[in-house]
Amino acid sequence: MPTLRDIRSRISGIKNTQKITKAMKMVSAAKLRRAQDAIVSARPYARKLNELLQHLSGKVDLTANPLFAPRPVEKLLVVVVTADRGLCGAFNSNIIKTAVTHLRTTNKETFDAGKIDLLCIGRKGAEFFSKRQYAIAGKYVGIFGGLKFSVAQTITNEVIQKFLRGECDRVEVIYNEFKSIMRQHVVVEQLLPVPADETAAPASTHKPKSLVDYIYEPSQEAILASLLPKHFNFQMWRMLLESNAAEQGARMTAMDSATTNASDLIRDLQLSYNNARQASITKELLEIVAGAEALRKAG
Repeated sequence: MPTLRDIRSRISGIKNTQKITKAMKMVSAAKLRRAQDAIVSARPYARKLNELLQHLSGKVDLTANPLFAPRPVEKLLVVVVTADRGLCGAFNSNIIKTAVTHLRTTNKETFDAGKIDLLCIGRKGAEFFSKRQYAIAGKYVGIFGGLKFSVAQTITNEVIQKFLRGECDRVEVIYNEFKSIMRQHVVVEQLLPVPADETAAPASTHKPKSLVDYIYEPSQEAILASLLPKHFNFQMWRMLLESNAAEQGARMTAMDSATTNASDLIRDLQLSYNNARQASITKELLEIVAGAEALRKAG
């Protein structure tokens, strides 16, 4: 049975840990707000970018562009976006589990042939796959501390160059999509070649807006060539923002749960301490009474 000193020590340790989890929850809440604001600010640009891409795809022959032309998939590049740190619940484990299943089950033949490369964004994913001898084509660690658009551009340029050089026939990204503070959704999204559903012209809705046409200068082909890098850069930026917001939401939830559990544990330990203290006092009183009774009989 633990002594009173042991119980006091445990209570003190748990209270110190609770202070840390409270502070981490507050920090994650502040970061989550900024991440949510960034996503909301980017959405109007995303809608207009997709609208222009869909409009141009109906007027320009895309088969000549290697970024649109599908190929037989012999080599696959998978971008896995995880966090740099833990203490965020099942955030990292869900991503890693989905990635392993996607590699070993969905693309079993390609994986067994050793023709799948990984590009790891985040320390947790890089450490996991490096220790298990997966083929790592590159990694980006420590980017979420001060997430910048230039980082998304760098990653996108590397991915596009690998695709154009024929080092991969398809590029997929696995990341956590932010739904709410309590909920994140793991997404497997094809980045290259551009999926047909992204460039498909929207169905006619008989609304005046669907009849709007654009005058492109200098030409539709030149505008499309200029628009594509922005499209890919923004898609990668959006995925990083989604993952960052999902990470902060998961960490905030995990730290809130840890703080609540610490309070419950402190309450249980306090009861144990009071019971042990009461038992100790009762034992001392019994010893005093027994001693006094023995002296009375001896006298």
